Amino acid sequence: MSDPTPVFDDLREESEQLDLLVAELPEERWTLATPAPRWTLAHQIAHLHWTDRAALLAVTDEDGFGEILRTALASPGSFVDEAADEGARLRPAALLARWREGRAALDRALRGAPDGSRFPWFGPPMSAASMATGRLMETWAHGQDVADALGVVRTPTDRLRHVVHIGVRARDFAFAARGLPVPAEEFRVEVTAPSGRTWAYGPPDAAQRVTGPALDLCLLVTQRAHRADLALCAEGPDADRWLDVAQAFAGPPGPGRPPRHTAPGRHPDEGVTP
Repeated sequence: MSDPTPVFDDLREESEQLDLLVAELPEERWTLATPAPRWTLAHQIAHLHWTDRAALLAVTDEDGFGEILRTALASPGSFVDEAADEGARLRPAALLARWREGRAALDRALRGAPDGSRFPWFGPPMSAASMATGRLMETWAHGQDVADALGVVRTPTDRLRHVVHIGVRARDFAFAARGLPVPAEEFRVEVTAPSGRTWAYGPPDAAQRVTGPALDLCLLVTQRAHRADLALCAEGPDADRWLDVAQAFAGPPGPGRPPRHTAPGRHPDEGVTP
């Protein structure tokens, strides 16, 4: 079993970078609208806090997590918004303190988990490393919403490899979630990391391929940008379709983001999930 410490460290660093964006904001800025419909900056942080708490219970209190899971199953269309609404009603200083305390507790729990442990989640059970990878993906994605709302351009880092990994692993789920046939063959995915390295997945001789910047693939699979605004290239019909439906998150397909610009030859609505 490989050492999971690097992903724990990356999750902590990703959270700290988002913390820096919001820590010194005046209270009134926490009500700033983000690209997610109806969600303010406070909703974004409240959601991360709530999900960190759910992950902590999954690792330390299976019965406690079971209560959260039952609530989610009872109201699958509203529990995420309701939890975010509740947290967003807190004073920003209190919300920030709870988020910090919660993510620190989760960090300790993940690092202390016995080797080989698997924990319940909203999908299949997860290892400590997979749990941390999922939390990093969500922290990065919601951090992008915060950055967009504040007009901040974040410098990408090679922590994005975790988001790319989840996005590629979730290919078949993305097709199935939309009732589409899962491609029979593997794709070759080659993306350029912020450091200039190449991250590659799938057979080198695969007939269908996706290439481009790692940042753009991360924006796509977290549905933070429309493919028309990204420098991703697909070879093959299934690979091209994947760029229309890709998602790195569990649950039903999201609406995605409308295109800011229309790439040559593409209709503005092409690729938007119905």
